Amino acid sequence: MTIARLLAATAAACLVAACEPAADTKTSETPETAAMTEAADPYLWLEEVEGEKALEWVTEKNAASAKVLDADPRYQAFVDELKADYESPDKITPASLSHGKVYELWQDDKNVRGLWRVADWASYKIGSPAWETLLDLDALAEAEHENWVWKGKDCFGDRCILNLSRGGSDATVRREFDLKAKSFVDGGFATPESKGGVTWEDADTLLVSVDFGEGTLTTSGYPRQVRRWKRGTPLDSAELVFEGSVDDVSSQAYSSHRLDGEHIGIVSAPDFFTEAHWLLVDGKPQELKLPRTIGLQGYVGDWVILTLRADWSPEGASAKAGDLVALKVSDALGGTAGNSLTTIFSPSEKESINSIALGRDRILVSAIEDVKARLKVARLEGDGFTLTSVDLPDNAAITSLTSDEDTDATLFTVESFLMPTTLYALDAAGGDTVATVQSLPARFDAENLVAEQHFATSKDGTKVPYFLIRPKDAPMDGTTPTLMFGYGGFEVSITPQYLSGVSKLWVKNGGAFAFANIRGGGEYGPAWHQAALKENRQRAYDDFIAISEDMIASGLTSTPHFGIQGRSNGGLLMGAMLTQRPDLFGAIICGVPLIDMKRYNKLLAGASWMGEYGNPDIPEEWDYISKYSPYQHIEAGKPYPEMFVYTSTKDDRVHPGHARKMTAKLESLGYPVLYYENMEGGHAGSANLPQLARREALQTVYALQKLKD
Repeated sequence: MTIARLLAATAAACLVAACEPAADTKTSETPETAAMTEAADPYLWLEEVEGEKALEWVTEKNAASAKVLDADPRYQAFVDELKADYESPDKITPASLSHGKVYELWQDDKNVRGLWRVADWASYKIGSPAWETLLDLDALAEAEHENWVWKGKDCFGDRCILNLSRGGSDATVRREFDLKAKSFVDGGFATPESKGGVTWEDADTLLVSVDFGEGTLTTSGYPRQVRRWKRGTPLDSAELVFEGSVDDVSSQAYSSHRLDGEHIGIVSAPDFFTEAHWLLVDGKPQELKLPRTIGLQGYVGDWVILTLRADWSPEGASAKAGDLVALKVSDALGGTAGNSLTTIFSPSEKESINSIALGRDRILVSAIEDVKARLKVARLEGDGFTLTSVDLPDNAAITSLTSDEDTDATLFTVESFLMPTTLYALDAAGGDTVATVQSLPARFDAENLVAEQHFATSKDGTKVPYFLIRPKDAPMDGTTPTLMFGYGGFEVSITPQYLSGVSKLWVKNGGAFAFANIRGGGEYGPAWHQAALKENRQRAYDDFIAISEDMIASGLTSTPHFGIQGRSNGGLLMGAMLTQRPDLFGAIICGVPLIDMKRYNKLLAGASWMGEYGNPDIPEEWDYISKYSPYQHIEAGKPYPEMFVYTSTKDDRVHPGHARKMTAKLESLGYPVLYYENMEGGHAGSANLPQLARREALQTVYALQKLKD
């Protein structure tokens, strides 16, 4: 179990609210300020997500784009190819491990929403899992006339709370499921649709954070209360256990039910990058006296495991930002952290921690060094931890990592840009010996391709890495069609990954594809992220510009053949590139973006990201946000390329109004825009694999039309 980022999921980034539908535009405005905003912004009506006029606009734009993109003779072939990839029976699906069992959600052409199924570890680890279906999501959706999308589970013994989303939104309903009976529990725990979360305190008690009505949400639209809900009692009678501040991001409970100890906790996030923790002692919350610049990863025995975002020097000890550390739970409660604070792994300047998995007797650390994977294994020995390394292929990435807290069984996947995914197992009985479970076949011919890492020099002299995948014989005369992906925020590291979707189709059609590792991400630890926070946001954009100029200067590509893409915070990056350096790019793909940074904190989950961007309602902070906010910088008479903009009506994280308003404003000034809004899908932009294949085919057709045809 990983507690860190439990509250601010997404970033993912990425990156927890109301029982109102996603159509509700939640703002903190008074009627007077709303009227002033509407007068200054003629496209405010597009923020009414399910408004009749707004949806008519969406339908019109979708139809216009379809005439250009769907009609392309390559479109259907791309859809068919990607569907075949995604729905292939020969694939690796992310799994979770618990009590010697392996759980996964399997999707293919016959199971669009998916089969939730389970296999025993012994059969799974040798590559011949004996699957047993627990729940057929497609059958459930048909029987209940709902477009259910799987959003995960929380289990205790033979009972699980399943999270089901309508159309892919972050808000879910939660229902109790019996693993033995393979059915929902009649009269069991169930909550109305809401963001938030629940966890098991014991077999008959949940700790619940949902929308309990007026005054129970934060300004970010997430729950701020934790209540204890006893089986057989009404939800609205649940006992209040904890209440955070209305200005926090959210508050939520978590539980660690391990063989070596049980810990029930509450985490409250003042902002996206700070967190405060309480443990329930005799049923009452008692604060852990820890700095708020931590990521609490979980518990092993009587140790609490943390990552640090800032240096920490409690009396008698010290650790630095980026470290993985442990201390005794009693010292965390007693304010005596220096007595037992122990560093498990301290990354070098070129390293950072990407993810953590807790097993029974070991801690698995997925790290990167110059953005390439390293796997470390820590074991508790006496009053400290020993650290060993596991050999991995060069220039690769660990793309998933999970461990069984009961048995120590561990699964992880490794891949690189040109090497298909391989699933490995570390068995409890095998020490740190790696066994191959499954290797995927190649999805494209990589014989004529090369993957390289380069470094560009940013405006302030910082060396910024990027990966480039290109044909070996690419002519260096500026004619190679090139796409580059960027993100640069929320500590998210962009690591090597086997080319798929747009990137796969792109290189198959003779193009080059790049991945930018700009500041704002987590590639070099907390300092790399913090270098582009708030007033320093422009550094991320300067990094991206520097990489773009470096690729053009190399002779690989040139503006008419150079396109870029990004989504969410990366969509904001795309908007900044459009308004700051349109002369560099011939195509821009802008997905589920933030665009209007004057209003972002008033729309849906936007207020939760003020730790990243700042508060536009504070004049001093709006002063630096306003310098890059794309919506305010769209002007007539600029050399803007025709953009492809996509979003989702059901995105209840990043408001679709951002994408809609930018499109409308660009068109009002005479710029052509291709726009696609999926009517479901949530922040992912797609609710199932066919929808994903469609969106990625549209993106590829657009880029080919702009950069190659």
